[in-house]
Amino acid sequence: MAIVLIEKTRFKQLNSIRRKVAAMSGCDAKEVRIVVSPYRICPLGAHIDHQGGTVSAMTIDKGIILGFVPSSDCQVLLQSGQFKGEVKFRVDEEQLPGNASKSNNSGGVKNSSVALEECGWGNYARGAIYALQKRGNHLKQGIVGFIRGDEGLDSSGLSSSAAVGVAYLLAFESANNLKISPTENIEYDRLIENEYLGLRNGILDQSAILLSSYGCLTCMDCKSQAFVEIALPVQTKEHRLISSPDLNRNLNVIKKQFKILLAFSGLKQALTTNPGYNSRVAECRDAARILLQASGIEGLEPILSNVEPEVYEEHKSKLDATLLRRAEHYFSENKRVLKGLEAWASGNLEDFGKLISASGLSSIQNYESGCEPLIQLYEILVKAPGVFGARFSGAGFRGCCIAFVDADRALEAASFTRKEYTKVQPKLASQIDQDKMVLICDAGDCACVI
Repeated sequence: MAIVLIEKTRFKQLNSIRRKVAAMSGCDAKEVRIVVSPYRICPLGAHIDHQGGTVSAMTIDKGIILGFVPSSDCQVLLQSGQFKGEVKFRVDEEQLPGNASKSNNSGGVKNSSVALEECGWGNYARGAIYALQKRGNHLKQGIVGFIRGDEGLDSSGLSSSAAVGVAYLLAFESANNLKISPTENIEYDRLIENEYLGLRNGILDQSAILLSSYGCLTCMDCKSQAFVEIALPVQTKEHRLISSPDLNRNLNVIKKQFKILLAFSGLKQALTTNPGYNSRVAECRDAARILLQASGIEGLEPILSNVEPEVYEEHKSKLDATLLRRAEHYFSENKRVLKGLEAWASGNLEDFGKLISASGLSSIQNYESGCEPLIQLYEILVKAPGVFGARFSGAGFRGCCIAFVDADRALEAASFTRKEYTKVQPKLASQIDQDKMVLICDAGDCACVI
């Protein structure tokens, strides 16, 4: 069962959304259902998912909130807290992949409201219907809903797009009394992103959003797609394990052990002239191909998870400098993930944090991602008081960095980061609300309907 911890500010926001949906639908606010779909972070496992590596993830207490009521028929009516216009369509209309890329990204679906949508934000709702239809689900009930995300976090490398897709899936399933497992919804969200929207990404984001548990680190083998949850031991200040039948007490102790910082660079668009993500993927595959050929192994897909570490050590001299750096990042990062899981399971946040920072450094030096503002932000966080470890959230071409910090020193670390980043990037820093430059977050739970 999902654990939903609602702070006072969030509680007010939920009530505001309920009132909004009630006004849209004519229903009582008590009838409004709420989907909470959190954003995710990946402490360890940077840039190795596409090579079948092992990655880790957890959710935070920020994300997407979708308030809705089932409509009286097949009609869907949606409004957004971030974007203008209304989304209107029917759940019995056929949604076709490829339509999302047409008409200013607003879809080619046959309804009169598409042109009124700002940025085509309704594509994720239509994509959810596409995914459900493709797997043989017959939907008869539309929804009236209002969706919003935490302000300023939609381009920050926290997988807001996956959170939106998952939110719509859960809402349509709830309205139509469909019993869909989290693992099925991982595949449904993949259909939204890969097929309906044409995005080339894996399943890490939606897996973290749908599978995470509070106080746990979700570990996924991207080759086999097997996953396991590893709990952080509940500890006292003296780091002694404690046991208690009081769940809330245990949750509070976990919250007091660490906080998560989100430090924003002010970059909205990627400031990079290199080919970026797709070229890195191709280089990793080239490295795998050379290593497999050198070892006489045939018939395997050229991804680095198919190369044994011993084979890499024996034949890495055959790689040019660029491919060697890509392969070195993969193999060293995979080791860091496994060591990090051990550190987390034992409650050793200091060692866990050191591995996160080492991951961030390898992303810069070996994977060659990042840009000057994000690299500077990373370097500031690593030096901030009480910070266990830091790295980019995403590739570091825009958005933010994440850090795990001692809960008792989170405010101090946030203040230090704001001050130091403003010194090195005054122009970018001036474009950020100072109160939102560094956010202090808690761990979250999986997406759910409450």
